[in-house]
Amino acid sequence: MSGGDARLSRAPARGLYRRLAGGQSRRSDQEAVVAHLQAILNTHIGESLSSAELGIIDFADVVHNFPASAQALLHSIRATILQYEPRLRTLNIQPVASSDPLALAFEISARYVDERRGPLRLRTELSVSGRFHVQGS
Repeated sequence: MSGGDARLSRAPARGLYRRLAGGQSRRSDQEAVVAHLQAILNTHIGESLSSAELGIIDFADVVHNFPASAQALLHSIRATILQYEPRLRTLNIQPVASSDPLALAFEISARYVDERRGPLRLRTELSVSGRFHVQGS
């Protein structure tokens, strides 16, 4: 292996350098949005040093008011997506049933700002561990 090839093999698993090095194919718009939503929904307000408002409320702080707290969580998710995901507009979030009785699930429907793209429909579930898992449908 030549020196240039050795450097390429040590490239980070993701990021700009890896894409420029040709080691990672470009993600689809939906994959990029899902990854970003996964990151921002798993951030709680106050955790980001550069943007104190980034993130959602910590469900552990409001769980004692369940089921009313589920509505507060839904509003927090909506506000966070509208503020921090500029590729989406016309956002609709609805609670949906989950196969796990201890998890909260939501369906996220949106349209891309770029009207040439079709609608986006995602499902997110807050597990017992307090982490959101976002997936395309």
